[in-house]
Amino acid sequence: MIELSDVVYCRVGTQDLESAEAFATTILGLEVAERTKGAIHFKSDNRDHTLCYFEGNPEDHVTAFELKTSAELQAAAATLDALGHNVQYGSPAECEIRHVREFIRFNDPTGNVIEFIVRPSMSAVEYHGARDAGITGFSHVGFYSTDVERDEKFWTTVCNARVSDRIGDAPLMRIGAIHHTIALFPGNKSGIQHINHQVESTHDIQRSSNLLRDKQVPITFGPGRHPTSSAQFLYFRGPDGMTYEYSTGVCEIHDEPLWRDRQFAFEPKGFCLWGASPKIAAFSEGDD
Repeated sequence: MIELSDVVYCRVGTQDLESAEAFATTILGLEVAERTKGAIHFKSDNRDHTLCYFEGNPEDHVTAFELKTSAELQAAAATLDALGHNVQYGSPAECEIRHVREFIRFNDPTGNVIEFIVRPSMSAVEYHGARDAGITGFSHVGFYSTDVERDEKFWTTVCNARVSDRIGDAPLMRIGAIHHTIALFPGNKSGIQHINHQVESTHDIQRSSNLLRDKQVPITFGPGRHPTSSAQFLYFRGPDGMTYEYSTGVCEIHDEPLWRDRQFAFEPKGFCLWGASPKIAAFSEGDD
């Protein structure tokens, strides 16, 4: 089994890098870590970066997960190759761009581009967001899935993800103690469905809600509270239609032998304890 230890970064294509930078800093509240030719890296915690916008197709999305050792990476490549995945090893130049020791790239069964990496760089410089959004770090990612049952099997049998809860057929899966790091949502395409950052408190959720309204950034869901993870949340629209989420108060699961995944309805009451309704198609049995 491939032992994932954490989600590390997302790479997202855009045809308007200047606007993407403005959103990531002044709206989302990230800090520019590095500018390279055709790309900008942003940090949200003590890692070198957790988000990269690069010049390219807005539908070009990559998500990276960390493995602990080079030996584990080699074993993962062999496992994936045996299952028929086209595994590509990152070149030294690509590793340098990502600030990782080494990595492999492949597509999950839906076609989502995944990178397994070893030794991502940490930063000695503390994160200071361009605005005080209260961000404590990048936390989880939602993927589109053309076959949720098949993709859940990949993440839970080939990899070490465990289902914490389900909303309809959509599994919320953990790879550590945090309630979920990976979520799968039914759709007819591949790609990242949403990117989550944790914030410190309810006050940060409310302050950002007001700021987004003032800046006329579309709020697509919330403020609200998830009955699954207990987290308070706020979803909003970013560049090229990408959905971003702030959340706080997510529960942790420490009693692994005792935890049983729960079933919630794929309707507003399954997503929000406070009665908010999502304006996100992937949360309404459709595509975003």
